Amino acid sequence: MIKDYLWERKSWMALFLFLELFILFVAYLDPTIPLSSILYIVFLTTIIFVVFVIIRWKKETAFYQRLQEWERGLDPVSALRAASPLEKIVERVLASQTDQWKQELKEHLATLEQEKDELLSWIHEMKTPLTAMRLIIERVGDENTKAQLLYEWLRIHLLLDQQLHQRRLPHIENDLYIEQVELEPLLINEIKPLQSWCMQKGIGFDLQLDVRSVLSDAKWLSFIIRQIITNAVKYSESSDIVVKSFMKNGHARLQIQDFGLGIDPKDLPRIFEKGFTSTTEHQNEAATGMGLYLAKKAAKPLLLDFHVESTPGRGTTFTIIFPQENDIIRTHRM
Repeated sequence: MIKDYLWERKSWMALFLFLELFILFVAYLDPTIPLSSILYIVFLTTIIFVVFVIIRWKKETAFYQRLQEWERGLDPVSALRAASPLEKIVERVLASQTDQWKQELKEHLATLEQEKDELLSWIHEMKTPLTAMRLIIERVGDENTKAQLLYEWLRIHLLLDQQLHQRRLPHIENDLYIEQVELEPLLINEIKPLQSWCMQKGIGFDLQLDVRSVLSDAKWLSFIIRQIITNAVKYSESSDIVVKSFMKNGHARLQIQDFGLGIDPKDLPRIFEKGFTSTTEHQNEAATGMGLYLAKKAAKPLLLDFHVESTPGRGTTFTIIFPQENDIIRTHRM
């Protein structure tokens, strides 16, 4: 900051230098003035000026140093402590602007909260006509038409489900209930709604569960598995999806393996990014790029880790690695 201060005061220092040189010039022209005395005076005044600049630098830059270190969440009046009249003008302007921003932020947050509540209410209201639509579809006689209608119904259902959980994610910690979750009924509940879609594509499921239960939150674990399974079905054709659970290195693991399109190696590091829909299937309008992104966000408070292996044209293996029981119990007791 010393460079900024000297540059700010360059006109004052230029004036001082000009006066010193002017005095020397006058002494040089006037032989009656002893040059040695003038040089001595110039030397003393220069030292005094340098000391004065140093003192003033420390005093005048203290306010601006505090301004640089000011945390925006703090009140400027209490944080900056202005001393000079000009500093108080800056402080008043900052305080006024901060109050205005806080008020605008409060209004925006209230609006967003209201919109979120309205959207959640709308999603819940949509469940009733969706349920009625499912019952109507079940009565359709033409199996081909019925399968197509069920597929479109399922797409709407899954998109609404994503929206519902996306709105709940910011407050997921308040919604967690850690318990022993039985994997088999949970997986069956997630596979069952996909039955007509799987039959249409010739896809079956092979469950091989050595680990029968895990310690987690049933609702959010279901949501995470739902995103992985629907992706596996979406990008598979006429093949089984193998679901295994086992122990490895002290951690329970749930592995979902499909034999579908697979993921391009350059896309693999980006599959959890928001809105990413792959480069090879970029024209697929059914893809939203939100499923795995939301699954990754939901996995964080559950201490779940993901491991993905994929070969283009040969399928993808998605592994959910559960934390050790002591880790998740200790984390959620804190």
